[in-house]
Formats: sequence, structure tokens, C-alpha cells
Amino acid sequence: MSISERKERQRAERYELILSTACELAEAEGWDSVTTRRLAALIDYSQPVLYSHFKGKAEIVGAVAIRGFEELAERLKISKVGAAGQTNILRNVCAAYLDFARSRSVIYEAMFVLPTGLKFASEETPAALQAAFAELVAALGPKRDMLAMKAEVLWSALHGLAVLVQSERIPATGAEARLNVLVKAFS
Repeated sequence: MSISERKERQRAERYELILSTACELAEAEGWDSVTTRRLAALIDYSQPVLYSHFKGKAEIVGAVAIRGFEELAERLKISKVGAAGQTNILRNVCAAYLDFARSRSVIYEAMFVLPTGLKFASEETPAALQAAFAELVAALGPKRDMLAMKAEVLWSALHGLAVLVQSERIPATGAEARLNVLVKAFS
């Protein structure tokens, strides 16, 4: 292995270490506790080393968010496998979305709540965000009028349910009934 290959591998390992440490710290203490100074201390590198990878916390959160969108897109795609009929596909996709939001709440917060600089619904939208949205569009079925707009409304409803349950504004009990109402509204 050449010196440049080794340095590139070490750089990639540091990048991964920064992201995983940021997520671990956010899970333990919340995103407010994630600072470049704190991360540098935890990974035993100087702040300038962190800044050689990310300009600041927003970029770290943005990288976590992109990884989250990749995972979400994959979960939504997998949820459609074996589903019989468009209504079951839609239900599985919606359930997978809500499960992701619940089980990966720190990542979900990075994706949708914290400032990241990620562009949605524009030419600059990262591929991972586009892939997750495409799975929602596909779940609505073919040949529908205003499909992208309906997918945006579906996404908004799912996001609202996820946030309202996480913030305990609505009880977690009744989630199945709410999911049924949502699916029926979009079927």
C-alpha cells in the first residue's frame, strides 16, 4: 500500500470516527452536546483535524443526515418486498418510515430538525434525499395526478405523526389506528 493510499484510508477512518462519535454523543446527551471541541476531545484529535473534514457542526449533522436518508430509502425499498397490492405497499412504506423515525430518533432529528444546509426539492438535493422521496412516490402507485405533490403531503403527514409521538403531543397508543387512517386517505 502506498503512502497516499494509507493516508486516504486513515482520513476515511477519521471521517467515520467523527460521525459515529457525534451520533453516540447525541444519543447519550442530545445534539446540543455535540460540539467540535467535545468531538475532538472524544476522538483524541485536535479541532483543526476535525475542521479538515467538516467546516463545523452543521456539516457533521448534514453528513449524518445524508447517511440517514440512505438508510431510510433502503428501509422503504425493503418494506415493499412481498407486499400484495398497492394498499399493502403503501401501508408497509408508511410503517417503515414511522419505525425508522422511532428507532433512529437521533438520526431522524439530524435529517429533519437540525440545521444542515441540505437542500430539499431543488437541483442541489443530494441523491440520498431524492432516493428516499422516490420511495414515497413509488408507494403511491403508478398513474396518479400530482404524484409528487401527493408524496410531499404524505411525507408531511408521516413526519407530523413521527414528531408528535416523539414529543408526546399525541400518545404512542393508537399508532396503528392512525396509520390505518393515513393509508386509507392516500389509497
